[in-house]
Amino acid sequence: MGTTANVSSTGLSGRLADFSNRLGLAWWVRVTTRTPNCVYYFGPFLNQQEAYGTISGYVEDLEQEQAEGVTAVVQRCKPTQLTYEL
Repeated sequence: MGTTANVSSTGLSGRLADFSNRLGLAWWVRVTTRTPNCVYYFGPFLNQQEAYGTISGYVEDLEQEQAEGVTAVVQRCKPTQLTYEL
């Protein structure tokens, strides 16, 4: 499993999300898997609803890669690393 891409990196919305992220105000999807024991961050997003709308796709992708125990939450944060093992 590789690093995550910024899904909102194009256009004005993407630039606003990046700016919001620099201020620590962006929304991120934090996905945790039991096997492998990892955390993945997907974002940044301008608002909570936009982030929630992407969860099913991220979970489905990880489950197709045989990840188990997948959980996801939406939170405001400023991750310094997008993917890491626990």
